[in-house]
Amino acid sequence: MFGLISTPGAAEPVQLREVEDPRPSEDGALVEVKAFGVNRGELFLLGERDGWLPGQDVAGVVLQPAASGRGPGAGARVVASVDGGGWAQRVAAPVSRMAELPDSVSFSAAATLPVAGLTALRALREIGDLLGRRVLVTGASGGVGHFGVQLAAIGGATVTAAAGRPEVAELLKELGASEVVTYEADFGGPFAGVLESVGGTVLESSLQALAAGGVAVLYGSASGQPARITLRSFGGHLGASIRGFYIYQTGVETFGEDLAYLVGLIAAGRLRPEVGLELSWRETARAVQALRERKVTGKAVLLVD
Repeated sequence: MFGLISTPGAAEPVQLREVEDPRPSEDGALVEVKAFGVNRGELFLLGERDGWLPGQDVAGVVLQPAASGRGPGAGARVVASVDGGGWAQRVAAPVSRMAELPDSVSFSAAATLPVAGLTALRALREIGDLLGRRVLVTGASGGVGHFGVQLAAIGGATVTAAAGRPEVAELLKELGASEVVTYEADFGGPFAGVLESVGGTVLESSLQALAAGGVAVLYGSASGQPARITLRSFGGHLGASIRGFYIYQTGVETFGEDLAYLVGLIAAGRLRPEVGLELSWRETARAVQALRERKVTGKAVLLVD
């Protein structure tokens, strides 16, 4: 089969090459990949790992069900979260990290879900009950941010979305934000919870906007800038706290359950995946460049044609 292999230092970040077929575990299915999503963590690693086959977010069709008898049968349309190898024609996927897709949910829409959707859903759970509370989502124009805004609103929160580009304001309001601000503006508040992915001065402003007992969940640092955090950052916000968050430390064995929940929201018209760029996988280098230049709103999806 063919897969996209990382080529640090070359003219393009990946090359299409012949690779070995995957070998599923007892509880793993062999999936024919129809679409895959690109994550920012993968962009960094493309320049660090030579000969690496990336890919965590995949959607496709089960070719060979799990030998254990668990999970979807042959021919089932699925979305799955894998540890790697998804930028290829076929991938082995654990059935515990897989969910079936109804015909109404496209492979492209499903491929946006695994890392971004699960991160937004589980990071919001760190805040607790959302009903009637105020939530701030920074990095709102990105994949996780889009899902964070929508899922917080679905949970009953009043959402303020913060983004670096003012032109995305109308879209974010369509997704459920009550207010959209730029990073230079006063975020307002106080907020019971913050989903923070930018770092630097944005993190500093987010902490100042926390309510007493509020929780800031940090899942990224896109700016690459350090934040100046001192005791004064929490002045007047008794019991406010910061929690570092990494999706793969939240119980991968239940990824499939949460993916099924997110798929159900899409099928019901309550959750809207934002595919900002959709290309053939033969144009993956172009997608990588667009993401690095922050020209993509939402997620970039590649179709394995």
